[in-house]
Amino acid sequence: MRAGARAPAFVLQDETGAWVSLADYAGKRIVLFFFQKASTPGCTVEAGEFRDAMPRFAGQDVAVIGISPDTWRRHAKFRAAQGLPYPLLADKDAIVCQAFGVWHRKLFWGRYYMGVIRSTFVIGADGRVEHEWRDVHHEGHAAAVSAWLRGEPAPAGRSESVEGSAKSAAKRSGAASRAARRE
Repeated sequence: MRAGARAPAFVLQDETGAWVSLADYAGKRIVLFFFQKASTPGCTVEAGEFRDAMPRFAGQDVAVIGISPDTWRRHAKFRAAQGLPYPLLADKDAIVCQAFGVWHRKLFWGRYYMGVIRSTFVIGADGRVEHEWRDVHHEGHAAAVSAWLRGEPAPAGRSESVEGSAKSAAKRSGAASRAARRE
């Protein structure tokens, strides 16, 4: 998924169980962020930072949506516990994650599994991707997205953009190939 590409259409359940589609946001800019799992430490920080930045996003008439492979019931608990003012969409089968290219094989403690690579996309009112961030660090990422939307430089921090994500992908594939050679 690159800037200028049409964002894949989707229909997913939100935290209330209601069906939400990308078409529901036609004519509006969207910040669409993918996170690994509700109520985990890193994802809680990231979701909280997007919550805290909502006045800036709302002031720019930008909707914020979070997506993870959790169930909508888990999202309901997470949203209530964290006081999140934006919808969380449940992609239990990771279909939308795959369409956006954020579903990858990961390695943790010597074990491989499939999971989300934390990523964010700005989708324009025309339904096309304006910008993407891949393999981002949870702290400071919402501020980086907000700054990009305002046309300002990103605050110093660990949040990566498209350019940085290529380096991270190379590190991941290098680590995976080293681990595969050891097996």
